[in-house]
Amino acid sequence: MALTMSQILIVEDEPRIAAFLEKGLQKHGYDTAVAIDGEEAIQMVQKDVFDLLLLDLGLPIKDGWTVLKELQQHDQPVPAVIILTARSGDGDRSQSLRLGAKDYLTKPFRFNDLLDRVKAILPS
Repeated sequence: MALTMSQILIVEDEPRIAAFLEKGLQKHGYDTAVAIDGEEAIQMVQKDVFDLLLLDLGLPIKDGWTVLKELQQHDQPVPAVIILTARSGDGDRSQSLRLGAKDYLTKPFRFNDLLDRVKAILPS
C-alpha cells in the first residue's frame, strides 16, 4: 500500500527562506511546492490540492491576509494554514487566527518548532 505524502505549499517571497523550508520539509517526507507571491498562491490552491499552506504575511501583489480572505471565498476546501511572519504583534496574530489560520509562528524560528506544528496539523 502506497503512503500518500502530505502536500505543503510554501508561500514565501524570500528565496533563501523558501529553499530552507522546502529542503527541510522534503527531508521529513513532505511533498512541497513554492509560491513567491499571494496571487500565485491563490492560483496554485485553485489548481492543486494542498493539505497545508505555510503563509508569509508580507508578500508582494497580495499579502497573506488577502490570501486567507480570498481562500475562504472559494468553493473548494481551504487547506490548513500556518502563518510564518516577521510580524510579532498580538493584533497580527489575532487577525490571522480570526481569518482561519491554525497557527502563527514568528521569524526567526527554529525549524524543529515549525516541524512540530506541521506534524500536529497533518496526520502522519
